[in-house]
Formats: sequence, C-alpha cells, structure tokens
Amino acid sequence: MKRKICIITGTRAEYGLLYWLMKEIQSDTEIDLQVIVTGMHLSPEFGLTWKQIENEGFSIHKKVEMLLSSDTPVGIAKSMGIAMIGFADAFKELRPDIIVVLGDRFEIFSAASAAMVAKIPIAHINGGESTEGAIDEAIRHSITKMSHLHFTATEEYSNRVIQLGEAQERIFNFGGLGVDYIKRSKLLSRDEFEKSIKFNLNKKNLLITFHPVTLESDTSGEQFHNLSDALDELKDTHLIFTKPNADTYSRVIIEMIDEYVKKHSEKAIAFISLGQIRYLSALQYVDAVVGNSSSGLAEAPTFKIGTINIGDRQKGRMKAASIIDCEPTRISICYALQKLYSEEFQNRLRTVENPYGNGGASSKIKNVLKTFPLDSILKKHFYDFDFGKKYEN
Repeated sequence: MKRKICIITGTRAEYGLLYWLMKEIQSDTEIDLQVIVTGMHLSPEFGLTWKQIENEGFSIHKKVEMLLSSDTPVGIAKSMGIAMIGFADAFKELRPDIIVVLGDRFEIFSAASAAMVAKIPIAHINGGESTEGAIDEAIRHSITKMSHLHFTATEEYSNRVIQLGEAQERIFNFGGLGVDYIKRSKLLSRDEFEKSIKFNLNKKNLLITFHPVTLESDTSGEQFHNLSDALDELKDTHLIFTKPNADTYSRVIIEMIDEYVKKHSEKAIAFISLGQIRYLSALQYVDAVVGNSSSGLAEAPTFKIGTINIGDRQKGRMKAASIIDCEPTRISICYALQKLYSEEFQNRLRTVENPYGNGGASSKIKNVLKTFPLDSILKKHFYDFDFGKKYEN
C-alpha cells in the first residue's frame, strides 16, 4: 500500500510555507497526500482560508474545528482541548502513516499530542528555533520531543534539536521552506501587485506585521500605539498592514489596525490575509518589514530589504545583517526607521545573505518522508550529546 502522508495546517502563513511540499507529495504517484485543516483556516473572522487551499488544487480530507470566540488565555486553552478531541477522531478515520506539522502554534501542539497518543509518527518542520517572547518557544520544543523526524532550517537549529536529546540520524537541515517558495513561485509585477490590492505604492513603502507578545500580559495595545505614533512621523510613505493570527490578545491589535487605516485611508491599507503570493510580491517593492513577524527574519533577507524587529517576540532567532532590533517604544522605533533609510544601512543591504538557505527544501523533505523506514520509528533513544551515549526514554 502507498504511504499516507498527512499534512496539518492551521494558519495562512503556515500553509504558504507548506505549499510546495504539499505539491511535491501530491505529484508523487508512489505516496498519498492527506490534508487536515484547522484553526484560522475555518474562521470567518480570519478569512475562511480553507477555500484558498481547495482553489489551489488540494483535497481537504478533514476539517478540525477548534477556535472559540475568545483570545483570552482561558479561551485559547479551551480551544486546544477541543482540537485534541477533533484530531483524535480525524486520525482514527484517516489512519495516516505519518503526520507532518510545522512550527510552534497551539493548534499544532494539539495535533502532535493526539498523534503521539495514537502512536502515529510525527515529522516536525522548523524545530530548534527560539522565540523567547512567545509561548511558541515552549510549544515548539515540546513538539520536537513528541516528533520522530526533524527538518530544520539552519545548522544552529539542528544543534538545538540535538541538545533536546534527538538522534542525529533523524535530523535533516534542508533550509527554510519560505526561501523555497520564493525561488519556485512567479511573483507579481509592481503593476499587478497594485491592482491586486487596489492600492498604489508611494516613493517609500512599508509592510507592517505586528503580533502579540504572548508571554507578556496586556502589552499589545500600548506597543501598537507606540508603533502607530512612530509611523505617523514618516513622510511620503505608504503602509500595508497584515492582521495578526489568532493569538492571545490579538483582537486589540486588529481593532487598532482598523482604526488606524480608517483614519489614514490615503496612505494605509489592511488585510486579514494577503496570501503567500501577494505577501512575497509585496517584499519586492517595500523598503522593509516592520513589526515582529518571523517572515521579516526568514524571508525578507532574500529580497535584500530591511526588517525592523520590534520587541522580544522573535528574540533568539538567527538574524541576517538586514535586521534592525528595537524596543517597543516610540523613540526606539523612530530611531530604527531613521537607521533603515540611512545611506550606510541601505548600502549594507546589497550584500545581505539569508541564513535560511537558498531553496530546495520541499523536494528534499518529501524524499525523506517517502523513504525513511517507519517500522520501528516510534521508539526513540535519548541522544546525550555530551557523552555520545544513548539512553532509552
């Protein structure tokens, strides 16, 4: 029988990273692709992006409803519990040979937990990374310990997975999937991009992607207010906002973005989801990504543009020379914007290299998923990197 490889996706950004891997599996006649969607994909508030997945040629085998109408810690925890129940039923029906999860969100933690109990092997993409300001940090490392195959984006991240006791022969450093998407996709021309968003670019342009710092309490509103005050000081600059994911305290940011765009409609526009093609096309024409999204670190350097990384959400990730770190205060953000447009910094951008590689990860991951022996994969030995010994869990 063909090996059934089940991809699980809960957000628009995550699906964009998984797209070419899904295409690789789908086009291989010797394996079967299963797709489970959950989380934001099923929410009208976040654009019902499951429809995009189907429109791009994928069959959705199961939809796991989970999101409650609350972004409080209690609401998120309850959503995780609902998700585990849904994934348990989905895995019982689909019986995948291996599931593939990416990253560090709470939806993915629920999927991995249910798969672990069901004795289904787990392949984890983007383990070993660090985001000290978000609960994603603990979730990511927990998923690593539940997983059996690991696909990392850099050597440093591979070493962190080894630190967590995972065996080296199960860790594969193939680079970032975001870079792969950039290299393999036909992006929009400037004119096509402007028409697609119904908004004209200006002399200067910024892409704003700001999310809650989930290990902080009630800081989202104040930090976004500081950001908007700094943006108000810019001249001849148009702003494209993408709204945050379904995280704790995200709704206050969404409301503030809507209010800002309504007040500054001549220079600002906002989207629930640009989609991967429009988002990456935007990176061709903006001067920088501003906010605290991982895309500013993982994808933006490929376009040789700047990233203003605000606060602690991405603290601990590897960073190219194009990243400007700043505090979530108006003054610090203003200084970062001044540095961005300085002649010295603009000259530096010409030689920037992306630490997340040059593409090719999707096909390499597919080949491992297709051929790696699964018969005895569930039993793992703890790899002690200090002494070179293995201890059975």
